[in-house]
Amino acid sequence: MEDEKLKLITGSPQIHSLASTSRVMGGVILALLPAGIWGVWLFGPRAGAVILVSLAGAAAGELIGAGLMKKNTLADGSAFLTGLLVAYNMPVSVPLYVPATASLFALLVAKWTFGGLGNNWINPALAGRVFVFFSWTSAMTKWTLPVKLTGAAEAVTGATVLGAVKTGLADLGGPGGGGPVEFLKSLDFPASAFAQDLARGFQGLTGLETEALKWDLFFGLTPGCIGEVSTLLLLLGGAALLFTRIINWEIPFFYLGSFALLTGIFGGLPFGKGLFAGDVVFHLLSGGLILGAFFMATDMVTSPLTKKGMIIYALGTGFLTFLIRQYGSFPEGVSLAIILMNIFVPVINRYTGPKRFGVAKTKTKAA
Repeated sequence: MEDEKLKLITGSPQIHSLASTSRVMGGVILALLPAGIWGVWLFGPRAGAVILVSLAGAAAGELIGAGLMKKNTLADGSAFLTGLLVAYNMPVSVPLYVPATASLFALLVAKWTFGGLGNNWINPALAGRVFVFFSWTSAMTKWTLPVKLTGAAEAVTGATVLGAVKTGLADLGGPGGGGPVEFLKSLDFPASAFAQDLARGFQGLTGLETEALKWDLFFGLTPGCIGEVSTLLLLLGGAALLFTRIINWEIPFFYLGSFALLTGIFGGLPFGKGLFAGDVVFHLLSGGLILGAFFMATDMVTSPLTKKGMIIYALGTGFLTFLIRQYGSFPEGVSLAIILMNIFVPVINRYTGPKRFGVAKTKTKAA
């Protein structure tokens, strides 16, 4: 009897894992929550309204798309993750129909048109974001200074730090021109008292304004999209995803590393400062780079399958982000860079995939 038990072989799969779609999506949502809570605290209740509308649009899109395919997938959490990422990529002052439209586009067009989760070639949240960006560019580029920074009862509009640098490039040409931080200092950009205190503690009085601005960017006390302003909280969320092995380290490491290397070498050229003069820390802390590197470029469906493929994909994304941000007409380049590399993922998978056992390449001789 014991021998018969030993001979019993069950059908595939032979490897069991506790991971599931709902667990993975839930883990990513939990990792994103601190940055969203910070955004609501920083920008006020309007940010919460944008998040709720985006989530509602995503749920509606999932119900419609899954219903047409005769499926019930709302409970797996993927739609809510998409809606949350859409909201995190929105300015707080955006009309509420914009995040709703972005979420509907993300679910109905970018996801369910191709058959649902696992079949889409493009990151749905980024697809929705880019669609509304080009549809309502004015609304998507109207930024609000954090109410906790200004102390104003009503929202005060202003430029993001990347936008200010991009529009000021014409004034920074020639030898000896300033860099991003120097330009923002000339605009008397308001650094928070909290960041100034930290700068005093770590840097003394030398370069106080420069260091205060970078601390503002690190903690999240600057204008920007709702969920991308706090680098600290996004890094903590990304670390949680790495620790739980929901994402692999190769994509964020080589994405940020290649971008930092190119920025350090060539980032000073637009300001007339020559090679090896780029402000790497400023650009790493600015915009949606950290959000994109840890939470969107690592999307399992639209990123490569192999380690080698992930490295190639990440290097390409870092290069495109640098190219668009430094030399393009847009101050930010993360969304477009990831989408462009999504296009190449099937090719990357084809040429970096493992060799199949039992299959040999046939050689033919010319007649």
